[in-house]
Amino acid sequence: MDTQTQFFRDTWAEINLDDLYENVKNIKQHIPDGVKMLAVVKANAYGHGDVQTALTALAAGAHGLAVAFLDEAISLRRASIKAPILVLGATRPKDVEIAAELDISLTVFREDWLVVAEKQLSEGQTLNLHIKCDTGMGRIGVRDEDELKRIEKVIHDRPSFHLEGIFTHYATADELDDEYLEEQLKRFERMLASLASPPEYIHSSNSAATLRKPGTLFNTVRVGIAMYGLTPSLEMKPVLPFPLKQVFSLHSRLIHTKELSAGEKVSYGATYKAEKDEWIGTIPIGYADGWLRKLQGQDVLVNGKRFPIVGRVCMDQSMIRLPGFLEPGTQVTLIGKQDEDVITMDEIAGKLDTINYEIPCIISTRVPRIYIRDGEAIEVSNKLLSPGGSGF
Repeated sequence: MDTQTQFFRDTWAEINLDDLYENVKNIKQHIPDGVKMLAVVKANAYGHGDVQTALTALAAGAHGLAVAFLDEAISLRRASIKAPILVLGATRPKDVEIAAELDISLTVFREDWLVVAEKQLSEGQTLNLHIKCDTGMGRIGVRDEDELKRIEKVIHDRPSFHLEGIFTHYATADELDDEYLEEQLKRFERMLASLASPPEYIHSSNSAATLRKPGTLFNTVRVGIAMYGLTPSLEMKPVLPFPLKQVFSLHSRLIHTKELSAGEKVSYGATYKAEKDEWIGTIPIGYADGWLRKLQGQDVLVNGKRFPIVGRVCMDQSMIRLPGFLEPGTQVTLIGKQDEDVITMDEIAGKLDTINYEIPCIISTRVPRIYIRDGEAIEVSNKLLSPGGSGF
């Protein structure tokens, strides 16, 4: 397809759906037969794009999807996705009717929420619920067996509710010291034992636990970061059961090149001064795109070689030092591979003193996403031009 008719600036992200598909297939082969996988596509699929990511994960064998908020689930239903969808975070009880109408499963962790939610449902509606247990994460969740049993009883006693699942979340699964994880697991097992009857879905494993802790799998797992080809932590890299393929790459093109004389300066604050005559290139990406000011000095790839960003990153543009004159239009890779070199999400995360999860999430929606399948661009998501902001 002609991607240039879909956006009008030379900066874009590429989402390799073939690599996403392979990551999901490898994860499915790694877990035992019969264990279902929920593909986590919250936060616009960690910045990758929710609909294409969800469709690819489901095609690769994911059983259902998980999101953070009801709005995200509704977006998937509006895209005609029929698979099971679980909202992992809190939903206002006054909004449960639309969840029941669209067959979206919600998370419950308070008895009083159930009392209010029941009154919002129309006659004949059934709301599927998963109980969230706080076994040590400290965010939301039921904290003890007595509270859990009360909530279970309320759900079972109300025909408008169906207890579909129960889950918890590990705080330290991406660390190789398992002492705290084992404490959480034992607490979750005690809570499960207190139930009158187990629900259909029992899940505790995130990506990290799914990849390295088979004793935590129960009958369902939730996989997010690993699906996108990113390791849950640097500590886990040596113990990965199979290679992960980074799905997201970020590119731009030179829009201008110029030769500076020794002593001339670049960008706000004049923080960069040319020590000798040198060539500087400008690319149309800046901190409004999520390419933050702290990335001054970070390398980019041009013709397979590394060159640094010089001067402060601007809102919409950045400057790079070049080996000589290069034609405007020359491709620049900020994240991803060129020839034999690669700039990974982990490298950018290290420069920003954060984790790789954050990097694709902060690349803003004004950067178009080009979806690649079988080596060809199949679709462009451009939030700036799409009617109603749907992205498609």
